Amino acid sequence: MTALMLVDMQNDFLHPEGAYARGGATSDLIAALPARLKPVADAARSSGAWIVSTHFTLVPGKNGEPFIDAHLKSLRPFLKAGDFTPGSFGHALIDELAPADLSAEKVAYSAFYMSRLEWMLNRAGIKRLVFGGIVTNGGVASTVRDAHVRGFDIDVLSDGCAAFDADVHNVSIEGLRSVARIITCDEAVKGFRS
Repeated sequence: MTALMLVDMQNDFLHPEGAYARGGATSDLIAALPARLKPVADAARSSGAWIVSTHFTLVPGKNGEPFIDAHLKSLRPFLKAGDFTPGSFGHALIDELAPADLSAEKVAYSAFYMSRLEWMLNRAGIKRLVFGGIVTNGGVASTVRDAHVRGFDIDVLSDGCAAFDADVHNVSIEGLRSVARIITCDEAVKGFRS
C-alpha cells in the first residue's frame, strides 16, 4: 500500500492569513506547491492510496503560550500563542489538498520523532511513501531519512517539495538520492494511474 506524504502543508505556513504570512516569511517557491501537489493528491485518492499529512505543532503551555525551541524562536520571532495550535485553522492542512486520511502532529523536523506516525503507517499496511511538502531541507529531509531507516520504500517529488531558497532545495534533493527515488509530480501522477 502507498501513501502520499504531505509534509507540513498547513495554513499557518501557506495561507495569506497564516502565521508565516503575518510574519513576512513567505516564498513564491513554497506558494507554488499547492497547485503542483493537487494533481498528485487527486491521482493518489483515485488509485486508493492513502493521503497522510504531517502537522508542525506548537504545543500550548500555561495561558496558551506555546513551547518554542530557542533555535526556532530566533529564526521566527513572530510566532506567538495560537500559531500552529492543534485544532486551529493555522494548524490544519490547506484546503487545496484536504482531506487527509491520516494526520500526525509533529514537534520537530522529523514527523517520526515522538509521534504516532510509524504506528499508523504500519496499521494501515503502508509500505511505500511518496513525499511532497515543506521545507525540503527541514521536515521533508528529516522525515524521509527517518522513513528510510524504518524500511519504507520512498519516492521524493523533486518539484513537489520546496524550501525558501532554490539552491538549498536543490542540494537537499541531491542529498536524498542515497535514500530515496527522486521523481517528478507528473511521474507520480502516472504511477498512481497505472
